[in-house]
Formats: sequence, structure tokens, C-alpha cells
Amino acid sequence: MTATSDLQRLGDALQAATAADLATVRPPASAADRRRRRRLIGGLVAAAVAVPGVAVAATALIGTDEVARSLPNGTLALMGTHPTCTTVREGVEFDCTLAQAPTGELGPGAWKGTVEPTVDDTQHVNGGCRALDADGRHWRCFVGEEAVRQHIVGADFLGQSSSGPGVG
Repeated sequence: MTATSDLQRLGDALQAATAADLATVRPPASAADRRRRRRLIGGLVAAAVAVPGVAVAATALIGTDEVARSLPNGTLALMGTHPTCTTVREGVEFDCTLAQAPTGELGPGAWKGTVEPTVDDTQHVNGGCRALDADGRHWRCFVGEEAVRQHIVGADFLGQSSSGPGVG
């Protein structure tokens, strides 16, 4: 299920509820009731736009360039490695290759299976990647909730603010 289909279903449900509400005959409402109803409808519309909008921003709109930037933003050892990524599953899964092997914490030959968070341009954890080879130049990256399902980042860590690349 995509964020677009969720948004479409939510819009259809909101439209049906509004039509049913307008079709109901009732006595004239007081000014207080009208204000309360307007606030409720405004809140529903705001939620209908905001909640799927966050999902779209976190997944469907992210592309290979953003993932390539977010990989070194999450881990200091990956700074200066110049990743390039290709799409495996649109907006969710990416295959990334580093131009240079990572340095620092693990050393050569010890990277396979290592997981690292990714941090977007707004300095928030947006997913994570897993090293697929020992030299740490080939990574499989996942965005949003898929990174949680892949056991790369915890659900409570996803979306958290990051003050800079992590170490260790």
C-alpha cells in the first residue's frame, strides 16, 4: 500500500462523511455549535493532509541522490566515501556503492553485516543501511519504516534529530 493510495482512501472517506453530514436534516445550530463543527472539520482536513504527507515525505519522494547524501550524514566513518545509489524498490530500498572504502572504527575487512543509520538533509534519521561486503563499499539501504523492519534502526530512533554523523 502506498501513501498515495492511503491519501486517496482518506479523501474519499472524508468526502463521503461530509456528504452524509450535509444530507442530514437537523434544527439550526447555535453559533457555538457551528464554531465547534468548523474546528472539528478543520482538524480532520489538517490531519488528512499532514499524516499522509509525512509518509510521502519520508518515503515516496526520496530518491537515489538523497539516499547517497544521507549515508555519510549518518556515520562519520562513511564521510568522504562518495556513495552512488540505485533504486531497488521505489522510495523504500536502494543499492549503494561507495567510491572509497570507509575508514575508522572497524578497519578493512570487517564491515560485512554492519548496520548504520542514514540522516536526511534536515538532520533527521530517515532510515539505515547494511554493509553487504567485508570492505564496506557495497550497502543495501532502507528508508522509513522498512529500516525498522530490517532491524537496522529502532522505531523510536527513526525521525529523531541528529546533530552530526555518529561515531562507533
